[in-house]
Amino acid sequence: MISNTVRDALNAQINLEFSSAYAYLAAAAHFEAASLPGFAAWMRKQYEEEIAHAMRLFDHMHDRGGRVALAAITEPKADFAKPGDAFQMALGHEQKVTASIHNLYALAAKENDYATQTMLQWFINEQVEEEKNVGQVLDWLKMAGDSPVAVLMLDQKLGQRGGGAAEAAAEPEAG
Repeated sequence: MISNTVRDALNAQINLEFSSAYAYLAAAAHFEAASLPGFAAWMRKQYEEEIAHAMRLFDHMHDRGGRVALAAITEPKADFAKPGDAFQMALGHEQKVTASIHNLYALAAKENDYATQTMLQWFINEQVEEEKNVGQVLDWLKMAGDSPVAVLMLDQKLGQRGGGAAEAAAEPEAG
């Protein structure tokens, strides 16, 4: 059985993951409208990952006898002057999620909740990758500067990122 303290913290983390997903989806919509489909696909893939993260926590909660309590999600920023602004927003979200995961892990350790600590280890490792990936795109955008050609080349590169519903929807059915 999960303690009330850990349950409440996990519920807050679930909400944060869904909030991050919503922010990524808003950025994807922005990039679609700006005719930057590669940036949009990258953000949509991030949206899908954040949903998967929330569901991993959701399942853990139920596996441990806890009850998920979903909360309202704040409307995300939906317009960005430059692609770098959207990725700066994304980095801020990832850093906030990382700090929250670390705090949750410390709480689980304090509560001697070994199952939650073990589950959260995956998230700790995942957040290293998440911050690295967003940071790399930010670095590329800084290198691109104000060059529209460089931004379009980066858009093309980001559109090659594998997986995701958008890619699956574009694949022809076998038959």
